[in-house]
Amino acid sequence: MKKLYNSYIDTFRGLSSEIWWLALITLINRAGTMVIPFLSLYLTTDLNLSFAQVGWVMSAFGLGSVCGSWLGGKLTDKIGYYKVMVRSLLATGILFIGLQFLHTFAGVCLGIFLVMLVADMFRPAMFVALSAYSKPENKTRSVTLIRLAINLGFSAGPAVGGIIITTMSYAGLFWVDGITCILATILLVNVLHPKKAKTQDSIINENPQSAYKDKAFWIFLAAMTMFGIVFLQYFSTMPLYYKDVHYLTELEIGILLGLNGAFIFILEMPLIKWLENTGYSKTTLMVFGAILVGISFVVLNVTPWIGILLIGMLFMTVGEMITFPFSNAFAMERAKKGNQGEYMALYSIAFSIAHIFGHNAGMQLADSVGFENTWYIMTLLSILCIALLWLLMRYLKKHEAVS
Repeated sequence: MKKLYNSYIDTFRGLSSEIWWLALITLINRAGTMVIPFLSLYLTTDLNLSFAQVGWVMSAFGLGSVCGSWLGGKLTDKIGYYKVMVRSLLATGILFIGLQFLHTFAGVCLGIFLVMLVADMFRPAMFVALSAYSKPENKTRSVTLIRLAINLGFSAGPAVGGIIITTMSYAGLFWVDGITCILATILLVNVLHPKKAKTQDSIINENPQSAYKDKAFWIFLAAMTMFGIVFLQYFSTMPLYYKDVHYLTELEIGILLGLNGAFIFILEMPLIKWLENTGYSKTTLMVFGAILVGISFVVLNVTPWIGILLIGMLFMTVGEMITFPFSNAFAMERAKKGNQGEYMALYSIAFSIAHIFGHNAGMQLADSVGFENTWYIMTLLSILCIALLWLLMRYLKKHEAVS
């Protein structure tokens, strides 16, 4: 046990103090976003919106995310990642508190769009900060640490969110979301101010390459969009499946979703370090992760046994643990060739586009063809993602060294 403990601790060594602070800020912020996995339930239960209307609200969510990611990338290249992160976090906190006072379908769509526009300006700025604060050899593990913070917050968030809904109603979630964003802003200002923080990998390109001309990156973005559409079902359509088909309560749904974050917190860093030592390319590992996520949907249709929900969650979690860190590291590696904000904005936009189409498509499909057929369709999209990643590997082998 001592050897196992020391081996686990070793996976965290060598990361800069700035990365640890960034992880803590992310943890505080993410713990507060507990309203997101309950959003579809809130809209149908408290506001009495139909599945079709919820789908359009989720599309507004994704559209705001696309615009926010693009704007965040532009501003990061223009005024720097620190200013973008501070302004985004503070404004997001205020907007989250105000979101609870919107009760009409049109008002909620507009409110969700504005929240995500401001909130997702943070993402490309955070990725550029992550790259700047970590040495080249530590970037994948730095990404993994940030993901651990996200998932530790997410494992606590839904469980606490379920308790808040039970005791205080959904309105309490919006207050907690807003307050935690503001607390994260205060911490960021105090520990990551440019006069206090030290960069480890400052990249200056005299003639930066435009991300829009990087063909390999576009294939990669298409694959990540497909992956995002499939993955996001677990946080919009899946909670409704848990409730309507398996009759789980909000608290049980929160605990099941929270297990995803708990597994990642315990297993992801050792898994990533081990995978880095296997010698497989980032693209090969992403393919394996996409296969596991596809399987997570197939197994749900095998049996009505309630335990299959946990098995499906395990397959999805391991696939997520592999795909996200290596896709993020791949994007940061490509970003060295050009404008970092532009590259990381496009990486964020790939998942924002997935938000636009993924949530809505999942809701519409569940409403029209049922959950079982929806899961088969998601499996087919996983296969398309795998095919695109295979195409990326072929392109890289033909034109350059495999990343």
